[in-house]
Amino acid sequence: MNFIPHTDAEVAEMLATVGVADVEALFEAIPAGLRLRGDLDLPGPMDEAAVARLMAAEAARDATVDGVTSFLGAGAYDHFVPAAVRSLVARGEFLTSYTPYQPELSQGTLQAQFEFQTLVARVLGLDVANASMYEGATSLAEACRMARRHTRRTRVLVSRAVHPQYRAVLRTYLEPEAVVEVPFGPDGTTDPGALSGLAGADVAAVVVQSPNFFGVVEDVAVAADIAHRHEALLVSSFTEPLAFGLCEPPGALGADAAAGEGQSFGLPLAFGGPYVGLFAVRQPLVKVMPGRLVGRTVDSRGTPCYTLTLAAREQHIRRARAGSNICTNEGLCALTVAVYLSLLGRTGLQRLALYNHVRAERLKAMLREAPGLSFPFTGPTFNEFVVRLPGPAGPVTERLGSIGVVPGYPVGRDDPDLADCLLVTVTERRTDADFERLVSALTSA
Repeated sequence: MNFIPHTDAEVAEMLATVGVADVEALFEAIPAGLRLRGDLDLPGPMDEAAVARLMAAEAARDATVDGVTSFLGAGAYDHFVPAAVRSLVARGEFLTSYTPYQPELSQGTLQAQFEFQTLVARVLGLDVANASMYEGATSLAEACRMARRHTRRTRVLVSRAVHPQYRAVLRTYLEPEAVVEVPFGPDGTTDPGALSGLAGADVAAVVVQSPNFFGVVEDVAVAADIAHRHEALLVSSFTEPLAFGLCEPPGALGADAAAGEGQSFGLPLAFGGPYVGLFAVRQPLVKVMPGRLVGRTVDSRGTPCYTLTLAAREQHIRRARAGSNICTNEGLCALTVAVYLSLLGRTGLQRLALYNHVRAERLKAMLREAPGLSFPFTGPTFNEFVVRLPGPAGPVTERLGSIGVVPGYPVGRDDPDLADCLLVTVTERRTDADFERLVSALTSA
């Protein structure tokens, strides 16, 4: 059956309106050498059952966390998502467009985003959260742009213990020379002496991540004090927000803004997305905060209602004056986070965070007893940590991957000085049998 939506008569009418003789003329702007000539190299027609078998066979070629023993983390975490979360967010009422362009008519959507903002602000310990960003890296970059607008300064000091992909996005957003990287010390945290030495009157923001890329918990309060002495903002980044169920949140440690990834709160790994950026600030920064912000008010009859507010976005004002060209994350992702956190509750978040930490410490103790392994950093960790191998980590990762064990993330991909190191992550999904298999595989390798 042909699924071509236009008849020959309709195509002829459209070509006449455009003013060209045939469809081929529409592609004249594309160089001839780049145009496909002939048919696509595709298999012949199949019935529905055959297509289903083909797609299932192709999908089976991909390795997933359900088919291997995986200790990968490094910004994307294999947490358990309760069936209740999937069931609730799959309701038809929530299946809406990416951005509601008449938002006040979508009171249910706005209320859900308002609840999301409230929960995120509580988790991060700050006054106001927006209705989400695209994901963690762009969330951090937007926070630094906000700091530059607010302080009218240019330089940003960013710790080398911040996720390397986040730092790369930050350099893309800003002028590369405006991003100054601060070294980390032997404990795996940002060197406060180096940070103090680099700080100055032209610094708009100081950026640290906690837990950082190496899984080490940073002293955010010290970094905040250094930033504030130079009248700069402290931006606290994160990739694993579950840690704030156990550790002090950024706002309690003096951060002016917190920006990072929220995938751990109910979103599956999904081969890299879509994820959700969390973004919160102190009250004085609310008018320069990027993204969508939902407020609660009353209508002309005194009935409580929700509306967008303080929206200095490209869809509302002239693009050149917009605080950000990001409008929001996919609404369904933010809704998923709100449902997940609501079902978990405050005590549930604390218990889950504690369980992750205790399990990670158990695996760390087992690896400490294994011959040839060591720990390069001495700082405290949450649920991921760096292990040093006797040789390069890349080949070991490949060998273990061939037997269904993914031992962690080879840190040498981003830092050649740590080519013999693995970043190992533990979540509630990893069992004692998984621990024993990893220790045995690393020992054999």
